[in-house]
Amino acid sequence: MGEVAIEGPGFQHFDAENLQHASYKESQMDNEFAVLQQMNGEQMPIETSKGDASATKLLESGHMQYGCPHYRRRCRIRAPCCNEIFDCRHCHNDAKNNINVNQKQRHELPRHQVQQVVCSLCGTEQEVRQVCINCGVCMGKYFCGTCKLFDDDTSKKQYHCNGCGICRIGGRENFFHCYKCGCCYSILLKNSHPCVEGAMHHDCPVCFEFLFDSRNDVTVLPCGHTIHKTCLKEMREHHQYACPICSKSVCDMSKVWEKFDTEIAATPMPEPYQNKMVWILCNDCGKTSEVQFHVVAQKCAHCKSYNTRQTRG
Repeated sequence: MGEVAIEGPGFQHFDAENLQHASYKESQMDNEFAVLQQMNGEQMPIETSKGDASATKLLESGHMQYGCPHYRRRCRIRAPCCNEIFDCRHCHNDAKNNINVNQKQRHELPRHQVQQVVCSLCGTEQEVRQVCINCGVCMGKYFCGTCKLFDDDTSKKQYHCNGCGICRIGGRENFFHCYKCGCCYSILLKNSHPCVEGAMHHDCPVCFEFLFDSRNDVTVLPCGHTIHKTCLKEMREHHQYACPICSKSVCDMSKVWEKFDTEIAATPMPEPYQNKMVWILCNDCGKTSEVQFHVVAQKCAHCKSYNTRQTRG
């Protein structure tokens, strides 16, 4: 998943990659290493004795040299759904949801159900674990036994969120889980974010990709609704500045409203319409008011927004 961001007032930026932070610790000597222990979002360093240099070298063998475009890891996974081997669940989903695949056979890999992995160095297939039972290599410096996630690139600061039930990136200390919204937000918004139930548990209103575990960056709008960052950028390029779900303004529009004031003042209505009054509903503040009709736009009498719609008159 990419990042989730808030731009300006009410916007938030997040890391949307579904990763988890687990912890591990070596507990064996004389070239024998225990499976690194998962600590539910914490990562413990590998401890070795002075005589373990060769064992440590073996454990780190192939580090950052194997993997796919999505992860650097030293194992592949056997998909429980189709019994085929893939580099990661994203590789599986890309292959099995391809346009060339029969629609009835398209499916996604249930990450939590993965039971078997294949070591990339020795080819040994085994139950999910962090250290290969055959060659002793660490198959991923970051390992989550819940999400079955392996990743050698720990610069992502992966952690597991129990509330989300999946792994995220960006560092546990930088995020908190909102149980009403059902997702993780930046710690900066802990007491001020717009709370919308199930905020990320729906499709992007522009491209219709499911946002909760999307790999693309997600933006939280001032109204609390969520959308892909690239989709929001595309909306702005087409001069669309209202939330596709609730129609509230997605950014500070005060400068635009000033231009509307100037344009309306310079464009008087024909005499038959000069005293015409209409009722409007403001999309920004949600209040109704009776205002003078103008062909350009109607201004909310309460918040002075032109993001309004005519309801009567």
